[in-house]
Amino acid sequence: MNAGVELRHLRYFQAVAEELHFGRAAARLHIAQPALTQQIQRLETLLGTRLFDRTSRTVALTPAGIVLRDRAAALLGHADRDLAEVIRIGQGGQGTLHLGFVPSVLPLEPLRGVREFRERFPLVHVDLTEGFTSHLMARLASGTLDMAIVRDPDDQPGTVTTPLITEPFVAVLPADHPAAARPTLTGAELADHPVVFFPRAAGELAYEKNLTPLLESGRRPRIVQEATNWTIILYLVAAGLGITIAPRSATFTAPDSVRIIPLTGTAAATTIYTATRVGDDRPLVHNLLALLPNRPAAPREQP
Repeated sequence: MNAGVELRHLRYFQAVAEELHFGRAAARLHIAQPALTQQIQRLETLLGTRLFDRTSRTVALTPAGIVLRDRAAALLGHADRDLAEVIRIGQGGQGTLHLGFVPSVLPLEPLRGVREFRERFPLVHVDLTEGFTSHLMARLASGTLDMAIVRDPDDQPGTVTTPLITEPFVAVLPADHPAAARPTLTGAELADHPVVFFPRAAGELAYEKNLTPLLESGRRPRIVQEATNWTIILYLVAAGLGITIAPRSATFTAPDSVRIIPLTGTAAATTIYTATRVGDDRPLVHNLLALLPNRPAAPREQP
């Protein structure tokens, strides 16, 4: 567009081109006729060509005016669509949201909030990434994620976490284990059994919290096999490689060949958090946060 030509000039021109009458065009635009005439003259000066042939009785488009009439509608249409897109992005209704999550939250409410978010904001692409809590928190801090749903995260500078759901731990045993028929178990009763577990690199705090029912006995558990997700861990337990202590929700898809037994004598619990970057006030992020269930009002900010 030529320097100095503004969208309002095109809108004024379009009205006159459609009405072919300055008085009716001015009324349609809710401006005075002299002001409209002045703006059309200004547009003609900027373009260096006449757009209208005027007589005392008629207004007609020049050949240049006919071309601009056809082009103006397209230009204004593109501008309106582009500006509407800018508004949607500014209001969080369009764009891409990079969301990380730990697989153990899949059976719970948070990711159902993601489905509702997609239904409400169909022009937002939600790019999901699964991984360990520690890795997701590092990606969040570095800016490659916009938000994460994690379990018992370690402190990560520049992030803020808000608890969503707290749940108990349970014992998971092979179906043929001598204690598999027990209605409840204590950590002390399991502390000497071989354990299948995820690696410490998944998250220091989550690692220690998960083992708390065993550690409370004063003995360090003997981990004989590590795996990268709860599904693998549960199937390794089913195969008889050991027992494990798991968040209750992590066992919802456990095979029939394991037994899930409540733990007594411990107050240990695990908490799922949302995590965002400090100071990230983008509507795109807050629109999703508003749809997640059970969100208390006490976030934990890391320095």
